[in-house]
Amino acid sequence: SRGHLASDLDPLGILTREKTVCKDGLARRANEDVLRQHSGFLFGEQDMERQFKLPSTTFIGGDEASLPLKEILNRLENVYCNKIGVEFMFINSLEQCNWIRKRFETPGVLNFSPEEKRLILARLTRATGFEAFLAKKYSSEKRFGLEGCEIMIPALKEIIDVSTELGVESVIMGMPHRGRLNTLANVCRKPLNQIFTQFAGLEAADDGSGDVKYHLGTYIERLNRVTNKNIRLAVVANPSHLEAVDPVVQGKTRAEQFYRGDQEGKKVMSILIHGDAAFCGQGVVYETMHLSDLPDYTTHGTIHVVANNQIGFTTDPRFSRSSPYCTDVARVVNAPIFHVNADDPEAVMHVCKVAAEWRATFHKDCVIDLVGYRRNGHNEIDEPMFTQPLMYQKIRKHKNCLDLYADKLIAEGTCTAEEGKSVAAKYENICEEAFALAKTETHVKYKDWLDSPWSGFFEGKDPLKVAPTGLKEETLIHIGNRFSSPPPNAAEFVIHKGLMRVLAARKAMVDEKMADWALGEAMAFGSLLKEGIHVRLSGQDVERGTFSHRHHVLHHQLVDKATYNSLQHMYPDQAPYSVSNSSLSEYAVLGFEHGYSMTNPNALVLWEAQFGDFSNTAQSIIDQFISSGQSKWVRQSGLVMLLPHGMEGMGPEHSSCRLERFLQMSSDDPDYFPPESDDFAIRQLHDINWIVANCTTPGNYFHIMRRQIAMPFRKPLILCTPKSLLRHPEAKSPFSEMSEGSEFQRIIPDRGAAGENPSNVKKVVFCSGRVYYDLTKHRAEKKLESDIAIVRVEQISPFPFDLVKEQANLYANADLVWAQEEHKNQGCWTYVQPRFLTALNHTRDVSQSDEQSTYSNTTNTNNESDTDTDSDSKSKPWLSRMFASNQSSGAADSATATGEFNAAKHFDLKNVRHDFNRPAGIAAAPGVRKTKTGRKISYVGRASSASTATGSKAQHIRELNALLNDAISV
Repeated sequence: SRGHLASDLDPLGILTREKTVCKDGLARRANEDVLRQHSGFLFGEQDMERQFKLPSTTFIGGDEASLPLKEILNRLENVYCNKIGVEFMFINSLEQCNWIRKRFETPGVLNFSPEEKRLILARLTRATGFEAFLAKKYSSEKRFGLEGCEIMIPALKEIIDVSTELGVESVIMGMPHRGRLNTLANVCRKPLNQIFTQFAGLEAADDGSGDVKYHLGTYIERLNRVTNKNIRLAVVANPSHLEAVDPVVQGKTRAEQFYRGDQEGKKVMSILIHGDAAFCGQGVVYETMHLSDLPDYTTHGTIHVVANNQIGFTTDPRFSRSSPYCTDVARVVNAPIFHVNADDPEAVMHVCKVAAEWRATFHKDCVIDLVGYRRNGHNEIDEPMFTQPLMYQKIRKHKNCLDLYADKLIAEGTCTAEEGKSVAAKYENICEEAFALAKTETHVKYKDWLDSPWSGFFEGKDPLKVAPTGLKEETLIHIGNRFSSPPPNAAEFVIHKGLMRVLAARKAMVDEKMADWALGEAMAFGSLLKEGIHVRLSGQDVERGTFSHRHHVLHHQLVDKATYNSLQHMYPDQAPYSVSNSSLSEYAVLGFEHGYSMTNPNALVLWEAQFGDFSNTAQSIIDQFISSGQSKWVRQSGLVMLLPHGMEGMGPEHSSCRLERFLQMSSDDPDYFPPESDDFAIRQLHDINWIVANCTTPGNYFHIMRRQIAMPFRKPLILCTPKSLLRHPEAKSPFSEMSEGSEFQRIIPDRGAAGENPSNVKKVVFCSGRVYYDLTKHRAEKKLESDIAIVRVEQISPFPFDLVKEQANLYANADLVWAQEEHKNQGCWTYVQPRFLTALNHTRDVSQSDEQSTYSNTTNTNNESDTDTDSDSKSKPWLSRMFASNQSSGAADSATATGEFNAAKHFDLKNVRHDFNRPAGIAAAPGVRKTKTGRKISYVGRASSASTATGSKAQHIRELNALLNDAISV
């Protein structure tokens, strides 16, 4: 159990312990730190020759039943204190411990045939040759090469070979940037010319922002030449946020297992590759590990490979972790840990074989710690001698793994030097041919790097046609009746009395053809299940719902683990429904569900936060994957994030999902009013990076859920969900709002007295979310239903320019107000304000720097607008133009000379352009730059604040009353 403490793991010899002379006179690595209590029994040479019967728990004897003590010690030292250090005695299963012992203790397990050794050498040659080729051709480029740990490539190939032989058909990998290009080239066999093209700096042939080459993923189906079986390999694209990809890979793996019916993980597996500093430093590793054995999240065993450079950027291990090893996090899930010296290829191959067999046998995680080094700095142009001078003096003198292994094989006669050189030369010729082919490319193609292709999904579809989301009334009634019914064996299944009342209330609503929030959700889910769409709902406490409203899983009050889920029994041939309480993690679980959503477009995958406030714990997943995944990696996702949101006096951590952050990352242009047409709404959805909405009715919630599947493409949906509205008597929808002919309403107009007589309305209050119900109640109390119209903006992003314009024109004589319950620097205001101005025939006044870029290609025929001021400003540096106001050049120069600051008038409504209806980059027509005074929109709500909400109930009420009095006044 302690042999690993004395193992010869460090190729550089920095951490290797000196051998000590034991009491038998022999120098051993197995010193007293390892032997401890046993050392007291070693009295001298006479004891060394005594024969001892071997217990059944050891396998070092092979066919022999007894051995001399000296031989026992020698064999144990060779097994546990050589180039491999095994941590496994903490595992609380004797069967598993004995299984590991047998794989390492049996004599001869490390003997390889000459053919196997030559295969290892060839693979190591290609891995080393690839890095050398890139270093030669692209010496000044960052590529995060694998030099010092090249054995990782043969290691991955060995894991895949053994796993394929044991029945695995698909392998999904996640890894950081180091060694990524080598993995794509030599493990996945990505065409080399596509990799080399990424270095050329070419324009892209398709849409998107793209990403740096060492972040890109891929998907390959190929023949495994060793096992002669077909294998699918996917490397998931990832950001620089180390380890963020871990849960994404696990979710994608779980989804692929689910759709293949692979309930034991025999056909689909995941491999996660880590850096040593990140593996112990990033909390998401721990969060992801804790999903490994949860029934609805397990992938039935992941093989973790740590490329251990013994350094993190410039930080030594003694400053970056408190544990002895970087892999100690794996001990919490009883995962065996195999430390191995990366300069011993045969030891590495044996460890990889054992790891693959462990995963196939026990379907549990295991860790391979490849202890190597990093020959260059953090990247190829970094100087490591600044911070690790002694380590890098050793590295400079140290032979690489290929040379060491080639020398070993030549010495033992397994191959000749010429054979080794021939393999290297052949691979270099392959690289040169690919390099020449890459030079002929004129564009890069992002779609060549897609990690999750959806075969056949986009073919034959009208990209601008949304399927109807309304349902036949009898379908709604059927789902409602099933959802409100107890289990078929209700007499035997004892339900909580409180839930019997909930079911009875649901049945009464179905009879009245009305739906509350829970019923509307159930109808959306149930109808999709009926149509063959798999629905998966995940998150903390989602089975019951944070606010005790959902109750999808009924529990027998007298029998443990006896449950009933009515949505799983709607129709005999329905799709599966999964609702899963998750671990208390946002980062890993949201990443997992995002990965799940990437696998199949014909599934509705939802993650619900316990409170929307807690979603920021998963901010890396939101920023790096969900909001920008399609732009960077041409990868769509229909993931739904349900975020309970609303200022209800529950304090600063139970009030806001930070809606403003999601809106800030929305990609629509605030100054561009798209051309109005019949397909205005769907075009907006097609062009946006995600959808942000705050629904106020169960009917609209029902439609937006179904629209996720009805769209001919996939976009993430960020949905603010209610808390108090779950039981609000007015927050109900009649079946008519969900039946055939109905659809999602981006804006819900005022349908009361104000809407019937719009010319008499003095104020229009635009709002979003639950504050609508406070506003309507206050308006009724003041008897201003005819004077004030309240319009709900249900879909906030993409912004409904056309409908806002329509409502503003309807109430031509009214003042326009935006009311929100969030603080002014939060919520929707900063997002909607410029878009309202655009919808009301305004654009922002553009600074001279913007004007130059916009109008530089315009042939201006209007001499009056081609002033000296414009010409002078265009000739100035961009920074000077940015901070110059619209005054004469002389005045501007004078102000600059005196150091006076000139602020740009971004919202000056006196001088606005007519040509608002154009995207950025399209020049205005000559002579159209005229001025027009238009309407404005005012803000009503809480003042700016650093916190999302007050913790004082009294202050909350004061703030709410002030908001309502301000909004509902004329």
